[in-house]
Amino acid sequence: MNLRTVPAREGLQWAMLGIRTFWRQPLAMSGLFFLFMAVVSLVSMVPVIGGALALVLLPGLTAGIMAATQKASEGLFPMPAILLSAFKDKTQRKAMLQLGGLYALGLLFLMAASMLADGGGFAKVYLGGASVSPELVNSGAFQSALWMTMLLYVPLSMLFWHAPALVYWQQIEPVKSLFFSWMACWRNKAAFTVYTLAWMVIFVGAGLMALLVTSLLGDAQMMMAVLMPLALMVTAMFFTSMLFTVKACFSASPLDQDLAA
Repeated sequence: MNLRTVPAREGLQWAMLGIRTFWRQPLAMSGLFFLFMAVVSLVSMVPVIGGALALVLLPGLTAGIMAATQKASEGLFPMPAILLSAFKDKTQRKAMLQLGGLYALGLLFLMAASMLADGGGFAKVYLGGASVSPELVNSGAFQSALWMTMLLYVPLSMLFWHAPALVYWQQIEPVKSLFFSWMACWRNKAAFTVYTLAWMVIFVGAGLMALLVTSLLGDAQMMMAVLMPLALMVTAMFFTSMLFTVKACFSASPLDQDLAA
């Protein structure tokens, strides 16, 4: 497989392509993202194993969002069933679940590492086993665990960023897909830095827009009513943009032909 190295400025283009594609099919992409969130939330509610099972399903569901993005980029309306398209084939389903298992193990390792900083307070909150209080969040140990987890999540994200697409379209073995994903992210770290900064600006801008709207309305209680839908919509745009990072990093390979099919 041929990996491409792209200039840093392409990171901004990835973000813009995601926004543009989202608005080609806004109802479909919004609905699919809400369905994505609903599936994860419902699975998380399963007693004992719900949290881990949701993590296992995440790569496959992410591949479904990418498949929907491809349809939307072609001007087609992606149907809800496309979200589960990575699980339809038996062989592919097995590979996706293996990839999801690796992701769950990686995230649990992060939680275990965070326990070294605060004894498990952050991990309990993240995994839904403890309530959040101002005293807990403002504690030095909790803050240390939070920053440690954020830093460790960067290499984990690099390993899994392209992996769902590689397993889904190229039928690459899960472990090998992690290697290719890491290499693609590392070679294009400048573009991904610009991409990350672009989305940070977009999210902050959305928050400022919500603040401006509520200020004009003169009702501070409207803040969350405006902010939450706007934040979810921007997050849906972010997920829509993920496919274009894959296509840029692998577009000189057979993967691009499969994505364009």
